[in-house]
Amino acid sequence: MSDSENILNPAQQEVIEHLGASPKDRPSFGADLKQHLRKALETAVAHCMEELPNDESIFLSKHRLAQIHGCEKKFLAEENEDFEWQVATARGTIVHKAIELSVNWRKEIEPAVIVDEAVSRFEEDSNSLGHWLRGCSEMERAELRSISVDTFTKFLECWPTLKPSWRPVAESRVRADLCNERLILAGKVDLTLGVAEGQKAGKVIVDFKTGGFNTTHHEDLRYYALVETLRIGIPPRLVASYYLDQADFVPEKVTEELLESTVRRISQGVERIVEIIHMGETPVLKPGPSCRWCLISDDCDTGQKYLTEADGNN
Repeated sequence: MSDSENILNPAQQEVIEHLGASPKDRPSFGADLKQHLRKALETAVAHCMEELPNDESIFLSKHRLAQIHGCEKKFLAEENEDFEWQVATARGTIVHKAIELSVNWRKEIEPAVIVDEAVSRFEEDSNSLGHWLRGCSEMERAELRSISVDTFTKFLECWPTLKPSWRPVAESRVRADLCNERLILAGKVDLTLGVAEGQKAGKVIVDFKTGGFNTTHHEDLRYYALVETLRIGIPPRLVASYYLDQADFVPEKVTEELLESTVRRISQGVERIVEIIHMGETPVLKPGPSCRWCLISDDCDTGQKYLTEADGNN
C-alpha cells in the first residue's frame, strides 16, 4: 500500500478520533450486571406474560419497540399488514450487505462491483427481498443500484479502512431470550468494533443512517446495548449513529443508568403490546412525522390535521 493510501481525509480522521480510547478510558462493569438487568426486566414484565396465550411469545426488535412507543394505531395497522419491499427500504439492506462484504473483500474495492454482488446474493435467496428483486422492474432495479452505490461510496469516503485488529463484524445478529423464551429480544447490528476484555468494556456498536437525525435512533442503539449486555454480560463502551449523508458521527457512552432506563422502556413497550393485542385495549393516536408514511393516514383525521399544520409551518 502506498503512503498516499494511508492518508486519512478529515471525515475519516474524525471517525478515528471518536472510536479511539485508551485502556484507562474504558469503563468496567460489575460481574452481576447481566443478572441484575435480566431480573429487573423479567420482574417488570411478569404480569404481561400471564396474559399471553400459553403457546405464544413476544418477539421484540428495535423497530417494533419504536413503533409501540410511537403512534399505537400506526403500530397496530403495521402489525396486521404484510411488509412490502420498495426501492427506499431495499437500499438500506443492500448497502449493509455491501459494507459486510467490504470488511472481508480481498480484491480492490469498487463500489458498483460490491453492490452488484450484494444484490446478487439477495436475489438468489428465497426470502421476501429475493422474491421482490426477481420481480421488480428494470427501472426499480436501476434506481436501487444507483442509490445503493451512492450510499456505499459515502461509507468508503467517510470511514477509514477497517483493520482486522479492530475486530470488525458487520451485520451481526444479537439475541436474548427471557421469561423462559416467552420474551425474545433480537436485532442485527450494522457494525461492531472491538471486544470486551474481562469486565472492561471495549466494543463499539455503530448504526449507519441515511437522511437526518431522529430521536428514535438513540433509543435503537440503547436497545442494542442492552441486548449485548444480556448476551455476554458486558455492555459496549460506546454506541453511535453515523449519518452517511452528512458524515456525522453521533456517539453515546453506555452507562448502567442508560441500560436501566432501556429496561424500563422495553417493559413499558411489552405492556402496551400485550394490552393492545391480547387484552383488547384501544390504541392511542400519537401524530408525528411518521404520519407521512402511515398506512392509515388517509383515513386518520388527527394525522391529516398534523400534516396540514406541519406543511403550513414549513
